[in-house]
Amino acid sequence: MVMDPDSGGHAHPTTSRLSMTSTPSARSSDRQFAEFPINTGRMRRSIQRARRGWMLLPLGRHPTRSSPQPFLLQPLNGDYHLGKSRTTGQRNNNEQERSKFARSVLEGSTVALISLFGLGLGGYAYSLFYKRTVRKKIENAFATGYSSQERVALGRISYGTEPDKIQEIVEREYWVPRAEQEDMNDIVSGKTRGRYHLVIGERGTGKRALLLEAMRNVNGDGIAMLEAHNDLEVFRTRLGKAIDYEFHEDYIGGLFSIRGPRDSSPLLDIERALNQLEKVALSLRKRRGRPLLMIINNIHLFKDDETGKHLLEILQQRAEIWAGNELVTTVFTSDEFWTLERLIPYATNMNVLSIRDVRKDVVTKALKQYRARYHHEDVPQGILDEVFAKVGGRLIFLNQVAKSRDMLDTCKQINRREKSWFLNNCWILGDSMDDDVEEQQKYCAAAIVLARALVLREQDRSELGQYTLPEIPLHEARQIITRADFVHPFDHINVVHIDAHGMVRADSVPMQNAFREVVQQPGFEEHLKATLNRLDELESLARTREVAMRDPPDRSGGIVPVQTYCAKV
Repeated sequence: MVMDPDSGGHAHPTTSRLSMTSTPSARSSDRQFAEFPINTGRMRRSIQRARRGWMLLPLGRHPTRSSPQPFLLQPLNGDYHLGKSRTTGQRNNNEQERSKFARSVLEGSTVALISLFGLGLGGYAYSLFYKRTVRKKIENAFATGYSSQERVALGRISYGTEPDKIQEIVEREYWVPRAEQEDMNDIVSGKTRGRYHLVIGERGTGKRALLLEAMRNVNGDGIAMLEAHNDLEVFRTRLGKAIDYEFHEDYIGGLFSIRGPRDSSPLLDIERALNQLEKVALSLRKRRGRPLLMIINNIHLFKDDETGKHLLEILQQRAEIWAGNELVTTVFTSDEFWTLERLIPYATNMNVLSIRDVRKDVVTKALKQYRARYHHEDVPQGILDEVFAKVGGRLIFLNQVAKSRDMLDTCKQINRREKSWFLNNCWILGDSMDDDVEEQQKYCAAAIVLARALVLREQDRSELGQYTLPEIPLHEARQIITRADFVHPFDHINVVHIDAHGMVRADSVPMQNAFREVVQQPGFEEHLKATLNRLDELESLARTREVAMRDPPDRSGGIVPVQTYCAKV
């Protein structure tokens, strides 16, 4: 379209191509105008101001109101489609990468979840299997037969010996009949229920032998036996061995450095073992129809301190509960009185069995039969009476005498050994003692004074039987020695014994013989008085200050003390 400026801006329609009537210079200028389009927004004002000349407008069937882009900035048609295809390809690649990443994350998460689930399920299954195995092992510990500790205690009886040979061994070892054996058989076999038992007596009276004989009669069915110890770790190990419990030391979680239940104190381990034993006892009560039996020998070996007190409390609490429900019958054995003092304040279902020496008539009869059977000797009654007067009815001494060649010589050696033990631990030093041994001599003087009181009590035969050791009540013994803390140490070293009724007597007949020989020696009373006076002097010197005058020492040398009296072994 060509617009005439003189016609007032009216357009005349022409052909669609540009007119070629102008000059060459005009063509070049027209080409320049054609190459650079005119802004249509300012076109009307420029047309009104223009008077002459030609103006070229962009041609087309549909004129646009917006200005087109410059030619140099317009992308080619191929490049546009190429760029669009590249953008679409990049977008598809990004979407594919995102989908691959999402798939990999989903697959990894699924595998991890499945692995964790499988690991958790396997761990839970192993935990159930392990707990079931633990209970099964404890059940096997109470099955018919003997554990390694019980085999050691029973000796050759438990090693598969022939029945005839076993009977011969039993008759040779347990040749003294005991009145307490029937009661012990009822406890071990389960006839006596609803109570737990403390078997207390002097060293060597046969407490353990009674239990072993009762165990042999039932072939160890439903029995676990262990020995006490003053170290809690050792006792924990022995308890685990007796009931076949490992305290989770074989748990596979230890391979992953997991802090398991084993990382605790021995008391907690003992409590866990008793918990497992309680579960097993509950499951076996209906099947067996009688309670299990747990024997703990020599509980006096526990420390007489706070740790030993806590351990005894744990064991006694379990024994009380188990005895009341007839789950487990617990049997404690002890040689010392302090264990009874610890157990009595909290005892409800406890039964105390006091094991004493065998009576004279039983001892003489059994000894005569034993010597006739195994030594082909007919022992006169006078020798049997003399043997009993020297060693009494203590089984530990009777076994030595019965198996020896010369019974009287063996009795003499036993008495000499007991007297030597007493003098080595409790002899007094007289008025020449040094002040450094004051505390030790107070202990020894108390033992000698108590031995003297027992010998004097023996002289009054109106209160004693013919073959009974003299006794003094515990409170009276403390009054005699003027100390309340020395009687239990005397019981600990087997000089005296405190029985279940609180009566103090010599630990054995040979020890009473030693007391008698020491006290009846000439010069004993003066030596004892000199020792007591020296102790009073040393105590007075420690409490007061005295000024004394004495002669200067002899320059020739020190004064050698002269021994004026000493007990003879």
